Amino acid sequence: MTVALDEQRPRRPLWRRILRWIGLPPPMERWLRRRLPRRLFARSILIIVVPMIVLQSVVAFVFLDRHWENMTTRLSVATASEIATIVDLLETLPADARPQILAAASNNLFSDISLLDGDRLPAPHRKLFFSLLDRTLSRQISIAVGRPFWIDTVESTRFVEIRIKTKVGILQIITRRSHTYASNAHITLVWMVGTSLVLIAVALLFLKGQVRPIQELAAAAERFGRGRPVGHFRPHGAIEVRQAAWAFLEMRRRIERQIEQRTAMLAGVSHDLRTMLTRFRLEVALLPETEDTAALVADVDEMQAMLEDYLTFARTDTDEHADNVVVRDLVTEAVRGYPMVSVRVEPGLTANLRPNATRRLVTNLVANATTHAETVGVEATGGDGRLLIHVDDDGPGIPDEERHAVFQPFYRLDSARNRDHGGTGLGLTIARDIARRQGGEVTLSTSPLGGLRATIRLPL
Repeated sequence: MTVALDEQRPRRPLWRRILRWIGLPPPMERWLRRRLPRRLFARSILIIVVPMIVLQSVVAFVFLDRHWENMTTRLSVATASEIATIVDLLETLPADARPQILAAASNNLFSDISLLDGDRLPAPHRKLFFSLLDRTLSRQISIAVGRPFWIDTVESTRFVEIRIKTKVGILQIITRRSHTYASNAHITLVWMVGTSLVLIAVALLFLKGQVRPIQELAAAAERFGRGRPVGHFRPHGAIEVRQAAWAFLEMRRRIERQIEQRTAMLAGVSHDLRTMLTRFRLEVALLPETEDTAALVADVDEMQAMLEDYLTFARTDTDEHADNVVVRDLVTEAVRGYPMVSVRVEPGLTANLRPNATRRLVTNLVANATTHAETVGVEATGGDGRLLIHVDDDGPGIPDEERHAVFQPFYRLDSARNRDHGGTGLGLTIARDIARRQGGEVTLSTSPLGGLRATIRLPL
């Protein structure tokens, strides 16, 4: 039994289990959960991009640490050793040999080398925070030469100037930056980043092609749920996505077939019942007018009204197509038979709705309100992609515990169980059914007038 319950219990998403394993505090976990994307395409991009960025970062770190810094260190060591050799030669050999030493060093080792007059070094330059060359070359010169020096790695992007204070003067050395610094390391980084961008672009193209069938399936299911034509929806994509699409199409065919069968059955039943009611009316009309015959006529009228309500509840509006309608005209026409109802509609408000079904929806709610109240108002507004229609009254209202139950078919409140005052118990059921067939909803709340507020929410 325990195993069965464990198998039925839904598992947490992988990313939640990872966060739980890491042990993030609940506030941070909630913050991160709100920041994570919710759409499939965005999440798929994260699945591809984040590991690639992490991999490239690790590779770049290892490359910079092992290759870039090591190569810069070795080049700086070689340059410092050459400088130390030149300094030793200048200080130990006779003065007449110095020009030959400087000329040989300038031709073979450095771009330019000379002895300057004076014994003072320039003021040090401002150091860059991430200057690997300045830090490494300065350290190696201090170790190899062991004399006061001045170094400039900032002024020129191609050369490095070094000045050493020696016994024979200030030795000025100008050498190429490439001789002291692994300057071609950025080429590898450019290739890494460029290749990653190309791979990410190719992956996104293929990923978009894989996500598109899922988006089309979701859009088709949403249109079908709102009672709108699905259009030329064709299953394609991966095998699993095609299976889900074929399952959706089969479900749609079954629902449409069930609706057609129910409509045909009710049409036959309504024809037979109406024939019988017509026969009753003729038979009652032939009887003398008495109190009994009047009661029979009232019963026949009530049966006729009940039959019309039942057929309205069972009838579908799948044959009616949605169209852009002016909400003011639709609401005004819906309350035409109720002159006591006040109407207030946002100017210029339009919506893509089924006109006849929505008109019947508003009429049902207005008729229900006028039955139990003296003041009724209808207000229509739009916002956040939704059409809101409020039907307010000053009647006795409906208790909070009953507001969910009144939408059930044939449910009647205690105060309305007398058929002289109440209906068949299908008014609100029909209203919610019409709203849901268009992807909307009908809810009940307390009205500002003190009675009941029925709110219709429909997609614009």
